[in-house]
Amino acid sequence: MPSYAVIFISTLKDRDDASYGAMAEKMDALSRKQDGYMGIESVRGTDGRGITISYWSSLDAIKKWKANKEHGIAQSLGKSRWYKNYKVQVCRIEHDYNMVQS
Repeated sequence: MPSYAVIFISTLKDRDDASYGAMAEKMDALSRKQDGYMGIESVRGTDGRGITISYWSSLDAIKKWKANKEHGIAQSLGKSRWYKNYKVQVCRIEHDYNMVQS
């Protein structure tokens, strides 16, 4: 069965705003409790540009996460306070493979 990825690409207005980091940690913990959550990966460069990819079991799980009340508050703050810009992409994962070296 395919899974889904939500790719969130953003640029912060102020990389030193501690309230952003606190909210990101809160959203990470909250998303892990959502039905259908499968994992997350996130990186941010010194220029404030970041990419976060969250993985979900279904489109319905993604819709429920987007509709989460606390997540909605974080989204509003992101638009008004933290982000210069952002882009969201929802992708269906058809194949998944990896290599691990010891």
